[in-house]
Amino acid sequence: MRSINSRRLFSGTGLIIAALTATLAALVFPIWSYADRSGTGADTLNATTVSTRFGPLSALDREFVTKVRLAGLWELPAGQQAEERGTTKAVRTAGEHLVEGHTFLDARVRDVAARLGLELPNQPNDQQRAWLDTLNTTRSGEYDRQFANILRSAHGKVFGLVAQIRANTRNSLVRDLADDANTTVLDHITVLEDTGLVDFDALAQEAASASAPPLTNSPAPPGPRASPSPPVPARPSPTARPPSPTYSLPPAASSPPPEEQPEGADKKPRKSEGR
Repeated sequence: MRSINSRRLFSGTGLIIAALTATLAALVFPIWSYADRSGTGADTLNATTVSTRFGPLSALDREFVTKVRLAGLWELPAGQQAEERGTTKAVRTAGEHLVEGHTFLDARVRDVAARLGLELPNQPNDQQRAWLDTLNTTRSGEYDRQFANILRSAHGKVFGLVAQIRANTRNSLVRDLADDANTTVLDHITVLEDTGLVDFDALAQEAASASAPPLTNSPAPPGPRASPSPPVPARPSPTARPPSPTYSLPPAASSPPPEEQPEGADKKPRKSEGR
């Protein structure tokens, strides 16, 4: 009888130990697997970063360069349009600042992309085309209001990305481009608000309800790239009435220069921030 009871005791103890071991393993395994898996934190940063002689170039850096180019592809034509169609001096002045700022900034981003071996788009994206279509189909005072609010909203969205890049990039060319973008975007925000037409309540509501925007597809890592085709001017939609003049887009991205100059030597002087 004593032998049977002993076997039962050992058997029960073994079951308890096995159960405790299984529980401990279940608790430890997720921690181990999470720490080991790829695609988290620094792992993602390292996997999407390429080396350049100007410093590491991350996927977010490449996205930023692309977005600077995209901004010029629609804001420069919008500025040209506002210079002609704005019904107030403030709106026409805002248009002048857009043209000056994005002429300068587009030349900068094309130079940076060429030196990093990045491809750049030559056409605005679908959202930007929709904004241009809206401006093409509005008239008089309504045009002024749409221009001020569409452009102010777009600049507000990019302002945060510029700050993030400036704070975190490890690439000297991207850092300098972020400095120029910050100056340009802030100037444009200021002159758009000076029109007196910006609806700040609508901007706050839009920011509060907006979901995270989709990422722009990052260009391929640096390497030999064919020059993109010349840009085609954005045109009004077929239903736009009456027909409006079209405005030229910035030039296509150029190939890298034959000889590199010392870093910062080819940087153009910053435009005056005076209005």
